[in-house]
Amino acid sequence: MTPTEIGCLSVLAIILSIYIGVYIPIALISVSFVSIWLMRDNFELAMNLLKIAVGDSVMEYTFATVPLFTFMGLIVSKAGLGTDIYDVMSTGFRRVKGGIGMATVGANAAFAAVTGSSIASASVFSKVSVPQMLHYGHNPRFAVGVVAGSSVLGMIIPPSAMLIIYSFVAEQSVGEMFLAGVIPGLMLAVAYVAAIWAMGRFTPSFIGGRPAEDFERMPWGMIAGKTLPTVGLITIVLGGIYTGWLTPVEAGAAGALAGLVIAALRGKMTLRGFWEALLETGHITATILFLVTAASIYSRMLGLAGLPNELADILAGNQASFWTIMILYVILMLFLGTLLDTASIILIVVPLFLPLVEPMGLSLVWFGIITVVGAEIGLLTPPLGISCFVIKATLDDDRISLKDVFMGALPFAGVMLVVLILLIEFPILSLALLN
Repeated sequence: MTPTEIGCLSVLAIILSIYIGVYIPIALISVSFVSIWLMRDNFELAMNLLKIAVGDSVMEYTFATVPLFTFMGLIVSKAGLGTDIYDVMSTGFRRVKGGIGMATVGANAAFAAVTGSSIASASVFSKVSVPQMLHYGHNPRFAVGVVAGSSVLGMIIPPSAMLIIYSFVAEQSVGEMFLAGVIPGLMLAVAYVAAIWAMGRFTPSFIGGRPAEDFERMPWGMIAGKTLPTVGLITIVLGGIYTGWLTPVEAGAAGALAGLVIAALRGKMTLRGFWEALLETGHITATILFLVTAASIYSRMLGLAGLPNELADILAGNQASFWTIMILYVILMLFLGTLLDTASIILIVVPLFLPLVEPMGLSLVWFGIITVVGAEIGLLTPPLGISCFVIKATLDDDRISLKDVFMGALPFAGVMLVVLILLIEFPILSLALLN
């Protein structure tokens, strides 16, 4: 077989391995290693490339952002900032049809800016928001759908682990990727709120329930007390990066320290809780860096196979337009989203399509936002839909089935697709803060 044929088979083998349950980094490393060995008939070359992949990936200074932002997110969750933001948002939307759903979206957007984790958002707001919506008579599918849909904001609004992973694969600045994610993340949040309003106006049966008018209006002093910690953290992290006063690594360290101080002042941090946060940070960091190492050897295998160049030649020979390439890319991500998690999608498809995008003079930062938003739709689609599984497991309510969660999330996946099309058509929406 030719190297290109081996490369094609290796990509299919990786997808199949992951689908049948092989741990993602193991699938990437093992298949890539064997493929390189077969292509060059040289075991030592495959071993040397594996050593280089390990040394060149996890030793990157910018990956210090991973444990720092992970630790900050865990501490913030323990400090109860998500619940506080939800309380404030709920009082603001209390008289609106579907207002609790809108409040959930707003709280998720703010919470995402200090956690960077869609899984954390799904877990927190499943416990806080869904019971409230059910109390006011809302359709259970709408209740879980809002939480599932808005939880993906955690992977788009910085700091985001997916943006960090993309920045490594595409060799882009983590700081620029963070800044590029702000406007698309806010756009998606606004689009969700508009969609909920439209549902309440035109399909009230899907939302059901009544406005939470019996919510007591919160005094301004209490509002300030509940929002200032979150606003302060956002200012430290994103403000520090945007002004250039802090690098992403320094912003992560400052945010982690500020989060720890807030949790301690609120009496939410014990030695046991601190130790648990450290352990979980270690587990998450090891997982992400293992993925990065696997992606490094996978990218080298694709380069040896010449697969990206072959794909570029095929599309060039057929005179594929910009939109043809982007439609193929989005369809591929949506398909893989039904099988794989977001990180796997990024690691598999980005090395294939980068050689197509670069010659067209397109921004790789913009392409990263398109990639993350497209891949995040997979969090809401069956059969994998990680956010949906987290919500079902967190609720542990026999009245709400996994099918209800997926069906409730479907309209929000549609909203994400519309926003993705806008981001493709108008790159300035992703790049405005970089100019």
